[in-house]
Amino acid sequence: MKKIVGIRFKPAGKAYDFDCGAFVLNEGDKVIVETDQGLGLGVVAVPPTRRDEQLLNKPLKKVYRIANQKDFRQIEKNLSSEKFARTYCLFCIKELGLEMNLFSVESAFDGSKLTFFFTSESRVDFRQLVKMLVKEFGVRIEMRQVGIRNQAKMCGGIGRCGRELCCSSFLEKFEPVSIRMAKEQRLSLNPTKISGQCGRLMCCLTFENETYQHLRNSLPQIGHTVETDRGKAKVICHNVICNRVVVRLDDGQEFETGLK
Repeated sequence: MKKIVGIRFKPAGKAYDFDCGAFVLNEGDKVIVETDQGLGLGVVAVPPTRRDEQLLNKPLKKVYRIANQKDFRQIEKNLSSEKFARTYCLFCIKELGLEMNLFSVESAFDGSKLTFFFTSESRVDFRQLVKMLVKEFGVRIEMRQVGIRNQAKMCGGIGRCGRELCCSSFLEKFEPVSIRMAKEQRLSLNPTKISGQCGRLMCCLTFENETYQHLRNSLPQIGHTVETDRGKAKVICHNVICNRVVVRLDDGQEFETGLK
């Protein structure tokens, strides 16, 4: 049996399993772990639990140590490097006339690598840009083109609901979203009404869809006849959230009512 702990590297990122070893960890603790890119700083998202080694798909990397003040100073140094690297890269992009939108720069924990995240409508030849960056910083450079939804997740923001974007606050991965989900929730199909900050269909359409389907199953289907205080009427619409239906009487009158 091994003690497995879930470590998250970004606020709304995926929690990865690590071998806890002999460390006593609690949720929220900051630790240094071994990764494919070297050492990295993460936060305990899932407290340690014992798990049979035979159930693991592959050997797990280990928690190296608990983070200390020296590690926090390194993070501050990295943040300063990322800020300067972004400014310099934007200058280089303008000089080279590249059609790309640089929005984030991340530094490896030990500062040995800089990753530049950007979006673009087409492929970008950034070979000359990389040469300029390597000459300036003297570290490994990686250019990573991502989709517009990933940009929103990394940058964050406020949605039309007035809350922090779902993708940047708690969604670990993107699920497929379809216009059918908006139809089932009886939302306006105006693209500006059902699109998020990224310009794509809102993520909440996906994770709320199951709730709408569950609530709708308890309501009579559209077209069925039901008994109301005013007599028999035909169901013409659902108000799923309020658990009510809109009905039409034989004389054409329409009204919303609860279920008996």
